[in-house]
Amino acid sequence: MYQSHPVFIEPENEEVKVWRYMDFTKFVSLIDTKRLYFTRADRFEDPFEGSWPKKNIEARKYAPEILDEQQKEYLNGMKWMGSLNKNWPRYTAINCWHENEYESAAMWKLYLKSDEGIAIKSTYSRLKKSIIDDEIFFIGKVNYIDYEVDYIDPTNFLGPFVHKRKSFEHEKEIRAVIMKWPTIDGKMDFSKVTIINGLPIKVDVETLIDKIYVSPTAPKWFMDLVSAVVRRYGYDFDIIQSELYYSPIF
Repeated sequence: MYQSHPVFIEPENEEVKVWRYMDFTKFVSLIDTKRLYFTRADRFEDPFEGSWPKKNIEARKYAPEILDEQQKEYLNGMKWMGSLNKNWPRYTAINCWHENEYESAAMWKLYLKSDEGIAIKSTYSRLKKSIIDDEIFFIGKVNYIDYEVDYIDPTNFLGPFVHKRKSFEHEKEIRAVIMKWPTIDGKMDFSKVTIINGLPIKVDVETLIDKIYVSPTAPKWFMDLVSAVVRRYGYDFDIIQSELYYSPIF
């Protein structure tokens, strides 16, 4: 169930193209189960997922002067908040897409370990509409910042999940995010596991997929296999062999 959120900034044009690059087995799982997999945040390679920039950490060491006698309590609260923030990636699941009007050679190489892969082309609008699960999700653009000098608004704990380091700026990421709070009897209990490795989230596959692109280096038999599997599941999506590495005309 989609829910808007102030820290999740949507593209100006909701019809902007978004892509998801995946291997064949993940693609088959998607159309077979009609589930889009959201990975738990601490399962990504980037160890900074859900973390705060240096300026935010430094700011916790200082209490506003207006607090006077309450400064000690404030600083203890900030210290407690730091320990609390370390838990959120375990209770957050993310699904990532690449915003681009065109295919990306970098994304083909980054996300595919062999020639037998595909890319789903969709739009931001279609992606948002396609998620029909009961779980509440937020969606928006990732902001790329310098974690040494920049600052994230600390008033919302979801802020770090829409920020990444500038080293990842090439990803041009759109991400959908789900949080599953570890509550027992209305209280936080961080011994509780709400997400193991990720969440399979229900989607309308026909709404989600606009076109399917097959890896530019895939052999013909793989193109035929993708077409056969798609038809077997009753879909009639356009299936296109990527022309990214076709021979040029001089």
